[in-house]
Amino acid sequence: MRLLFFIDSHLRGNSPKNRKDDYVQTLENKMLEIVDIIDRNNVDFVLHGGDLFDRPDVSISITSRFSRIFKKIQVPIYIVSGNHDVYGHNPQTINRTVLGLLSELDIFNIVKENEKIILQKDNIKVQLTGQPYIYNIDDTINRKYYILEDVDDSVNYVIHIVHGMLLDKPFIKGVPYTLVDDIKDTKADITIAGHYHSGFNNIVIDGKYFVNPGSIVRISNSIREIERRPKVIIIDLNDEIKIDDVYLESALSGDLVLDRDEIEKNIYKRERLYEFKQTVDSALNFEKMDINDVLIEVSKTEGLSEAVKTEALKRIAIVHMKGTNGD
Repeated sequence: MRLLFFIDSHLRGNSPKNRKDDYVQTLENKMLEIVDIIDRNNVDFVLHGGDLFDRPDVSISITSRFSRIFKKIQVPIYIVSGNHDVYGHNPQTINRTVLGLLSELDIFNIVKENEKIILQKDNIKVQLTGQPYIYNIDDTINRKYYILEDVDDSVNYVIHIVHGMLLDKPFIKGVPYTLVDDIKDTKADITIAGHYHSGFNNIVIDGKYFVNPGSIVRISNSIREIERRPKVIIIDLNDEIKIDDVYLESALSGDLVLDRDEIEKNIYKRERLYEFKQTVDSALNFEKMDINDVLIEVSKTEGLSEAVKTEALKRIAIVHMKGTNGD
């Protein structure tokens, strides 16, 4: 059995400001290439890790444009919904979304939470399960969404798809995430993740695979995204598991599609925001400091424009006023 997997296509009708190309045409080129890869490699099933669309209510013109491409795929397509595919991080709203419409038209098969799907080709049977994105999915109390327990005895392999922040190493402080090491006790042979656009190299622990190939499009302003090559993966399941990367030839070099000026502006903004946060964090220990001391510390901060200081002082004052009013 052969499967093709990709994630986070973020189909939309306009170009992000940090892109130098025609983003929609680039998406179309990539999707057409994926269709060709499916045909040339005799793929039996296609899996998508979520965030097919950039928003749940993309325009009719964009829906029509890409639906014509999806219909070229002559094998079943299974997908879990991502946070961009539904309203309010709630998979129950899927029936009001474009992805829900494409499911009703039998173009996509949505893998729902707690649903067990059996895929079969010749003498290979695969159990497919999925976990759509939900609010707080990466809270430590929600490991159950990643760790698969229920396995059908009749299958040869088990694949679990999750749209969540599964990572190979610790991430930025304050951003919820789940480490592969946290879910290594899963009974799934292959755990495939979407949501984290940069992806990571395949990880194998006790014969179990943890995979995230990265988004097929580059949107965020980062040096890593400039250097990353978008790809899909092909999974071969016979007597053993074999996973191959297939890089998209239609994906131009990062420096040709991502605006470096926007990246540098974004880096500068992040640095200034981080410096300001550090200043406020050092000052805002309300248990030890009087609010007047806090205001003085912020007002004396060097390297910040007067407009930023004024806005910061105003917001701190508003919060303090609310507190004194019992709010």
